[in-house]
Amino acid sequence: MREYPYSDRYSAWPGPNSNTFTAFVARRVPELMVDLPPTAIGKDFLADGALVARAPSGTGWQVSLFGVLGASLARVEGLELNVLGLSFGVDVDDFALRLPGFGRVELAPRSAPPEKEHAKQRDKQQK
Repeated sequence: MREYPYSDRYSAWPGPNSNTFTAFVARRVPELMVDLPPTAIGKDFLADGALVARAPSGTGWQVSLFGVLGASLARVEGLELNVLGLSFGVDVDDFALRLPGFGRVELAPRSAPPEKEHAKQRDKQQK
């Protein structure tokens, strides 16, 4: 992707890295409704030093200080706080915790796999 500003730069922490690239692409194609896991260090490193951007899912917003400190609030990702690249949060939509080192921890069983739920949401938005 030609617009990606870090094609010649890589840093494992706090970014830019492969998760930064994935989040960058997801923000440009919000129809994908990408929900990157809390273990994806670098996903919160925003392009060109931006402080505010759409969440990778395209369903909310994110503030970030170079991927080291920030927060996001989005329908798909829920409420997430980022401290030193570690993400902690609550996914109200899926009733789950988002924890560093563990990823998503469901608090109650889901009725459908997340792929099907996101596909349903995508279909609703397209109608």
